[in-house]
Parts: sequence; structure tokens; C-alpha cells
Amino acid sequence: MLTVVCQSPGVLRAEERPAPARDEGDVLVRVRRVGVCGTDLHIFTGDQPYLEYPRVMGHEFSGEVAEAPPGSPLRAGDPVFVMPYLSCGHCVACRVGKTNCCVNLQVLGVHRDGAFTELLAVPQGFVHKAEGVSLDQAAMVEFLAIGAHAVRRGEVGAGQRVLVVGTGPIGMAALTFSRLRGAVVTALDTRAERIDFCVQSLGADAGVLVGEDDEARLAEQTAGEFYDVVFDATGNRHAMERGFRFVAHGGKYVLVSIVRDLISFADPEFHKRETTLLGSRNATMADFRTVLDAMRTGRIPDRALNTHRLPLHDVPSDFPRLLDPAQRVIKAIVEC
Repeated sequence: MLTVVCQSPGVLRAEERPAPARDEGDVLVRVRRVGVCGTDLHIFTGDQPYLEYPRVMGHEFSGEVAEAPPGSPLRAGDPVFVMPYLSCGHCVACRVGKTNCCVNLQVLGVHRDGAFTELLAVPQGFVHKAEGVSLDQAAMVEFLAIGAHAVRRGEVGAGQRVLVVGTGPIGMAALTFSRLRGAVVTALDTRAERIDFCVQSLGADAGVLVGEDDEARLAEQTAGEFYDVVFDATGNRHAMERGFRFVAHGGKYVLVSIVRDLISFADPEFHKRETTLLGSRNATMADFRTVLDAMRTGRIPDRALNTHRLPLHDVPSDFPRLLDPAQRVIKAIVEC
């Protein structure tokens, strides 16, 4: 079977590998669609902190059941999506339902080989029927669920002022689910075309381009009070540190992105505002269900989000262009 391997930063190779054996309790999934995530781009560029090379990337994927265990509710040919965060079920986090930050977490495409291949064996508990959505939509559930999880962490409510800093796919997901909760949302980014997309296609109430006057513009929009909830989805330490200044007194700051660096902030300002600082990692099945419900009722502009497509065999040659800002990639989907 065709498999694309990231041998080392910047090096992708296509290989022919034998089909995987299905262990007891596994489902053999025939991969059909794989979303390209910021994590994959960071793996390719060498900036993913939890990874060892070589690695088969790909954790946002859908497919069809090729083979299931005896007695499984799944049948050959069933369309499915995969929860790629393989949690242990018994650690301190799992015991309280926070499977997204399991102590022993294994993420497909990061800690173990993922879906840039034709067949993948996955424990049955992490394979779910894709009912009422297309294979394309099913491959987009995971990144949207990260945004839905962040919004749930931030307890966004109707009428609140929300700022999303960094409007890649994860930021767009946080923006989308904040709007679905009735918040007034502003997008802040370094790229004008991303801001335009957020306003025109995702319904953001306002957009501000990063620049010398951006803080003054954010203050003007909020009568100097700034934002009830701020989400950072930049993956940039300096942006993460700067974002503390945009949180209103009594507000929440949710760090969705991750960096290798230490981050710091001014303690007097932090205490003066009684800021709530939250990390947001991955998502749970509750967040996946939130996304699926929104998709089934037509509240997610998934077709607009999917800007690029490429077949699996072209990944080694075409993947680097996905990092080119001139391509205006939002979400690329690999077809298997």
C-alpha cells in the first residue's frame, strides 16, 4: 500500500508498505480523506514538540471500514471518522472525562503513525460511524472540534465580546463556534485575506490587521474595555504574550496554540484584571458531537473552508506549496 513518510524535517517520501495486520479489538480503516493540519505543517518544518522522526503524518481523517472485529457494530463498507487521540481510559485525566489531555496520550500522526496511507488499524473505541455527513466533512470534524473545545473551555456566552488572534483553521473554528453561541467576534491577524475570509465567509463582526495601530483599533471597538474572552491560535510566543493586553478586566484568555518556548506576562496586570488563563488541548467526543450536529444542520461552511485538494501520491511533491501564503490555503484535503 502507498504510504507517505516524513523522514526528517523537509523530507517526504512515498513508500510501498505491506498492509497492516489487524490486532484483536482493532478496526482496519481504508483511508479516503485526510485533512492537512497545522500540526502536519509543523512536523514538516521541524517545529512539533511531541514528535520523533520518521513519522507518517495525518490525524484528521475519514474512510471506510475494511474489516472489523467479530461482534462489532461496525461493518465492512461503513463510512467512519476517527478520534485520533488514543487515550488510556484510566489515568487521572481520563478518570474525570478529560481524555483530551490523557497522561498516556498517543495521537495518530504524532506519537504513532497516522493516515497518510491507504490502510490503518485503529482501536475500535476510536472509530465512529460518519452518519449524516460526507467523507469530506468527516475529515474536517477534528480541527473544528479543537475550536469547539476551546470555546467550551472559555465558556463563551451570548453577547460577549470575543477576540480570536490568529485565523488559521483552528482560529477560524474558535471564531465559528463563538458565533454559534451568540458572541460578537473580532478577528486579528497579520494577513488581510484571512481577515476578509473571516468576515465574509464566517460571519465575523469585525476584523483588524496586525500593525502599529491595532491595539488602538481594538480599544476603540470595545470602548477601551477590550474582550471578555481572547483566544490565541497563532503558535507564536510573542503574540501569545501580547494577547494578555487584550483581555478585559474579569475576562478569560484561552491559549489554543502551543510553542516550544516559555511564555511570560506582567503579573500586576494579570492580577489587576483577575484574568483567567486557560490552556486548551485537543478535544473530546462531546466536542466532536457538537461539530457533527452543527454540520448536519448546515451551520458550518465546510465547502468554503476546504480550499485545496491533492491525491496521496502527490503529497511528496506538492506538500511544500501548502506553506506558501500566496496559495491562500485554509484547509487542504488529501484524497486516498
